[in-house]
Amino acid sequence: MPAITLPRHWGAVRLTVLSLAAPLSLAAQGAAPRPMSMDDLMELRSVGSPALSPDGARVVYTVSAWEHPAARDTSKGDRHDQRSHLWMVPAAGGTPRQITFGERGESQPQWSPDGRFIAFLAARGTATGDEGPRPQLWLLPAEGGEAMPLTSARDGVSAYSWSPDGKRVAYLTSDSLTRDAEARARRRDDAKPFEGDLRLSHVWVIDVATRAATKVTSGAYTVRGAPAWSPDGARLALLTSPTPLIRDERRDAWVVTVATGEKVRLAPPAKMIPQFGGVWSPDGRTLAYGALQDDAITAGDGIPTRSLRNTVLVLHDVASGQGRVLTAATFDNSVGTPRWEPSGTHLVFTAQDRVWSTAYRVEAASGRVTPLTARRMVRGASYSADMQTVAYLQDGPDAPAEVYVSGADFAAPRRLTTTNPQLAGVALGETEVVTWKSTDGVEVEGVLLKPVGYRPGAKVPLLVDVHGGPTGAHTNGFKANWGNPGQYWAGRGWAVLYPNPRGSTGYGEKFMRANIKDWGGGDYRDIMNGVDALVSRGVADSAKLAITGWSYGGYMTGWVVSQTGRFKAAMMGAGLVNMVSMYGTTDIPGYIGTFYDGMPKLDGTLSNASLDFYRRRSAITYSDKVTTPLLMLHGGNDERVPIGQPMEYYRYLRDRGKTAELVFYPREGHGLSEYYHQIDKVKREHEWIVRHTLPGPVVP
Repeated sequence: MPAITLPRHWGAVRLTVLSLAAPLSLAAQGAAPRPMSMDDLMELRSVGSPALSPDGARVVYTVSAWEHPAARDTSKGDRHDQRSHLWMVPAAGGTPRQITFGERGESQPQWSPDGRFIAFLAARGTATGDEGPRPQLWLLPAEGGEAMPLTSARDGVSAYSWSPDGKRVAYLTSDSLTRDAEARARRRDDAKPFEGDLRLSHVWVIDVATRAATKVTSGAYTVRGAPAWSPDGARLALLTSPTPLIRDERRDAWVVTVATGEKVRLAPPAKMIPQFGGVWSPDGRTLAYGALQDDAITAGDGIPTRSLRNTVLVLHDVASGQGRVLTAATFDNSVGTPRWEPSGTHLVFTAQDRVWSTAYRVEAASGRVTPLTARRMVRGASYSADMQTVAYLQDGPDAPAEVYVSGADFAAPRRLTTTNPQLAGVALGETEVVTWKSTDGVEVEGVLLKPVGYRPGAKVPLLVDVHGGPTGAHTNGFKANWGNPGQYWAGRGWAVLYPNPRGSTGYGEKFMRANIKDWGGGDYRDIMNGVDALVSRGVADSAKLAITGWSYGGYMTGWVVSQTGRFKAAMMGAGLVNMVSMYGTTDIPGYIGTFYDGMPKLDGTLSNASLDFYRRRSAITYSDKVTTPLLMLHGGNDERVPIGQPMEYYRYLRDRGKTAELVFYPREGHGLSEYYHQIDKVKREHEWIVRHTLPGPVVP
């Protein structure tokens, strides 16, 4: 397609169609077209955690949905709760069936190595005081029967893994409070020093037959994630951190002998930080783990900023204690947790690949990486014991994730589940994966969702949806949930652009790092060039533009309306607008510091490390320039982006006579987890944007 000439200040923009996903045929459905309603959105059931049986014959997976608890658990009052239950389906195809029905749901299914049991986590039993029962590990006979609890950890179980012989399970639980501390809490003598509740998690091992549990790790560190058993069942590989603080980026990888508790630290290659725990080779001689380059800035309290680099695979020779980086030169994206092939010569993993999630195979000797899938959304791969069969989730723009099964090459996938058959009666908008050139010539990619029944050449209202992160990305998947209700908008005549500006993941390390010291710079221009491309193409009506985003997307929304008046309406969700106060109050200051070159400080210059730079890249600094009506939505208990951020912006805007509204959702953190809050967010956002963007009365 030839280049499209745009206004000089945005430069030349090229927009290319890469793929097209058609919606379900309404004629084939035998039903009149109808747009996605709020009920449709909230009734969608989500599939997750596929676990293939060792013999490759059956798949257990979770299905999450909203349930009304009145029939079984009235202790929480008259409201909806989201729960997941376990389902099973034959790998050869057949009718899925639900196999667990607990009143509080079940999660994290795993098969025992011999295939006799299905383990899962569930909080069952009677609530005590204000707290419900803690999640424990349960065992369900695979051939049917009652599930039985395996653990009785005082503070519950957060993660676990089976030993290779199936006789033991290693699990993770938090260290319990002392009796004195519990007594103080009961009488509300519970002053909480900031960042002082450092409850550490450690590994226990339980014997399946006797139920005898032994603590394997202890000390002034916390274990992160489930440990991995060595093939001989004698050792565990695990990842630790000095504290459980989310901002603590320090990591160490260890091998622990189960019988003695002796642990040996894995020395990573020079200037590398482990990122996920080790995965043992079939012969037990090598551990594969993820690591990234350590180029962080260490703060005065010893906790560094985040290293914004690709996670690479490291192979650690257990005997020599030496590790070597495998994929740094052969794969320019972050690798996912790998699985060794039985031969020990290759590993397989999945990783983000532009707007897709792709399966890869890497040679252990050379690091040569080969893609196994292309332009598919493959996630959560689970293999049979012989690795001849793999079960996984796959979604697309026209359907939510479902369970698929195939050979280990991922070819000829067979769909096993249809969890949302009601979508056959819903008209969906088509998507395109599009690219355009930004002002400086950088190619930018995004996903365009068109209105239902869109006719080429028609100009329609455009909503721009900016993703969070910024180390995240929009994918070419199904867009129908509270945080991304794209199909809801498509059913009401809107196109939605999902841009992946510089700073997004899946496009290589250089692109991911391209907005360091440049929030609101190149990323802003990338987004605006994408809007111009769609206006020039004749898809977007330049007089009917709106923008929305959550978290970093909220930052960008607040920033955009402070820089341009082109958008008629905007919704800033969990947005950060004053980067100085954000650094001082967020639970991830090191992540902010990564992009702003350390903590804000007044050093007498206008360098990027100075307080002045933080202020210049804060939307609140430009409150006088805002003309776009701005709706701000925020969780009342958000620690990631504290509530002072929208409050400051609201006050600055209202004091200057600007159109702004701020709504808090009680009890919510950085996202929205409650049923009625999710509904309110979608409806309130839609009503606000339509009211200020489209002429005529607003239909509720």
